[in-house]
Amino acid sequence: MSIDRSLKIKGALSRHRNVLSRAERIEKLKDEERWSEGDSLLGLPKVAHRKSHAGRKDKEDIEKEATTEAAPGVEAPKAD
Repeated sequence: MSIDRSLKIKGALSRHRNVLSRAERIEKLKDEERWSEGDSLLGLPKVAHRKSHAGRKDKEDIEKEATTEAAPGVEAPKAD
C-alpha cells in the first residue's frame, strides 16, 4: 500500500484546516473579545476561520515586476 501524497511533504500538516480545536477556538474568541475566563468551555459560539487569498495581478503589475527583477547591469527589453 502506498503513502498518501499529502503525508509525504514536510508542510502537509501546516496547511489550512477548516476545523479548529477547542483551544484554538477559545484563543480566537479571546482575540475578538467574545469570551471571558468565567465562560463555559462547552457550547462555544461558532468562529469563522477563512483562508485568505491574494488578489489577482494585472498585466501592468506583472510587467513592472519583470522589469524590476532583471539582472543588475542588464537592461530590460523596451516595448515598441
